[in-house]
Amino acid sequence: MSNNKIRVLIADDHAIVRQGLRQILSETDDLLVAGEASDGVDVMHLAREQPWDVVLLDVSMPNRNGIDTLKMLRKEFPRLPVLILSMHPEEQYAVRALKSGASGYVTKQSAPEQLVTAIRQVADGHKYVSPSLAMRLADVIAENNDRPPHEMLSDREYQILCLIAAGRPLTQIAEELNISVKTISEYRRRMLDKMKLESNAELIRYGVKHGLVE
Repeated sequence: MSNNKIRVLIADDHAIVRQGLRQILSETDDLLVAGEASDGVDVMHLAREQPWDVVLLDVSMPNRNGIDTLKMLRKEFPRLPVLILSMHPEEQYAVRALKSGASGYVTKQSAPEQLVTAIRQVADGHKYVSPSLAMRLADVIAENNDRPPHEMLSDREYQILCLIAAGRPLTQIAEELNISVKTISEYRRRMLDKMKLESNAELIRYGVKHGLVE
């Protein structure tokens, strides 16, 4: 770590969030926000440009979402710690993010002290999970093959499931993810097949039942 400070790259598409994170980390002696990115493309550009100690990565970003960006970072920089910071509750994305190679997962509702602790912990080569997430991970391991249907979905299918369950129309989802409505419809068809459901209404009921809707 250069100059004994942990060099952090903040990736979030909201400028006000990045400013708040920069303020929180500026109040520490050992953390330095050395760069900011507004989407996944920026993250990869900056990651290739200079060394980092931790990437603080949002899940929901334009152009390339956080999970896809995480997988690219893991492939190109396997030793670079990536801490996911998300507005989504742990039950929505945490297990999936950790399976994709994240070093930890923190929600934006967390206390600033928890975020600082998480950054230090992953920078030191460890994983970071909250006590509630640790319990959930234990449950996932115990469940083995008895998994709920949504855990069999691909990352993109799961992302679209959460958006449909939140009541978003397909046109809005397509615009947000920068893919065609036809492609969204194909993902939806696959989801319905895999989950043995028949309509958007059933997807919404499923999402509410399993806590996938904020």
